[in-house]
Amino acid sequence: MSDDFILDTDDLQRRMDGAMANLRTEFASLRTGRASASMLEPVQVDAYGQMTPINQVGTVNVPEPRMVTINVWDKGLVGKVEKAIRESGLGINPQLNGTIIMLPIPELNEERRRDLTKVAGQYAEGARVAVRNVRRDGMDQIKKAKSDGMSEDDQKFWEAEVQEMTDKMIKAVDDALENKQAEIMQV
Repeated sequence: MSDDFILDTDDLQRRMDGAMANLRTEFASLRTGRASASMLEPVQVDAYGQMTPINQVGTVNVPEPRMVTINVWDKGLVGKVEKAIRESGLGINPQLNGTIIMLPIPELNEERRRDLTKVAGQYAEGARVAVRNVRRDGMDQIKKAKSDGMSEDDQKFWEAEVQEMTDKMIKAVDDALENKQAEIMQV
């Protein structure tokens, strides 16, 4: 009956790729001692009664390697943007200059670098868990097809396919983590 079972490997791959893309976004928000506009992506500002991403209340620029500037469009939001940055846990002390908020990026000390590598490791573990959840979904689909009459050979084939996809993606996560940790520890 179920000889024509075909696992949607494209869907599984897309979901695993989504976990990897999310990991890259999280890694981009980690400060490595160099200024980057993406480090402000997780910061939300209480603007007009709702939480808004910082890039929707002002222009974010990186004029030099150790400086990020935010040109806030609405003068009334400058204080709220400054407060959001202070409370974000980025470890940056904003300086006001009219509607422009300057964020000097300090050198990272050894302790802060180690803390950031631990955070990167937590992000990577979250991505690994997401990939393993996708693997489990695939394996559950195979088990269901097996109970519907799939042959044991087909079951082994599809399980091997899903495991191979999972192994490749976990290796990609591990490689990305290794690269990010090396970037953070680089002085």
